[in-house]
Amino acid sequence: MSTQTDDTPFTGIDLDWEHRKNRIFLGIIVAASMFGVVMLALLLLDVATDFYRGQTEFGISLVDFFTRDGSRREELAGFRGAIVASIMLMLFTAILAFFVGVGSAIYLEEYAPDNRITRLIEANLANLAGVPSIVYGLLALAAFVNGVGMGPILLAGAIALALLVMPIIIVSTQEALRAVPDGMRNGSYATGATKWQTIRQVVLPAAMPGIMTGTILALARAIGETAPLIMVGALFTNRIALGPFDRFSAMPTQIYNWAAEPSQHFIHLAATGIVVLLTFMFVMNGIAIYLRNKYERDL
Repeated sequence: MSTQTDDTPFTGIDLDWEHRKNRIFLGIIVAASMFGVVMLALLLLDVATDFYRGQTEFGISLVDFFTRDGSRREELAGFRGAIVASIMLMLFTAILAFFVGVGSAIYLEEYAPDNRITRLIEANLANLAGVPSIVYGLLALAAFVNGVGMGPILLAGAIALALLVMPIIIVSTQEALRAVPDGMRNGSYATGATKWQTIRQVVLPAAMPGIMTGTILALARAIGETAPLIMVGALFTNRIALGPFDRFSAMPTQIYNWAAEPSQHFIHLAATGIVVLLTFMFVMNGIAIYLRNKYERDL
């Protein structure tokens, strides 16, 4: 008569202690998540309080705020020039980064051979997406503002932001291209289409919602970046930038300038500017979420 031995890996384990460890670990995760949420809520509450006090106690008129340009005099300061400069920055940044980023992603995903060099490039692109933004500002300062002699103009700021978001656009575009089923490619090849015709007429239309979502999210990050713009010299101007070769002061740098002033009136102007900037960011993120949800429903 043979005896059966119990060789299961859970023999001798205190299950009660294991459950307690799981609960402790879950509590640590929840506490870490809530810490970030609470800090964000406190920051938003502080901004909302300063914004409300600015409207009630300091008499900041939203009409004047949106129709006046920057000024050293607190009663004449407005946000119109900064808003116009930020919109122009996003347009030039999108033009500079989108076509280069999408083209690079198409090459890496559809044409480049799967070898060590390609994998090294992709790993470096993923690392570049996490590089601090001030590094791109220093690069733009050295290469374009001082090296080429552009000076602190809007085009230099757009180049700095384009360098910042380009790795993000490349990585998100590659993910969107990978999400296109191979059956769509093979069906196009079966009809006699060339590789470029397949990419242009089949792959890109299918991947475009994902590409646009990644691009909008990248631009939503860029619109709130301050360090690269400070590095290229976008500190203060009291007039609207009318073209890419004009000096400018975008929304983040204008807020930075106001927050550094000792006057409480400027502090509340900065809070009003933060509310406007957050509104822009929420709208851009909302557009990205809408595109992603619509794409998922279409699938």
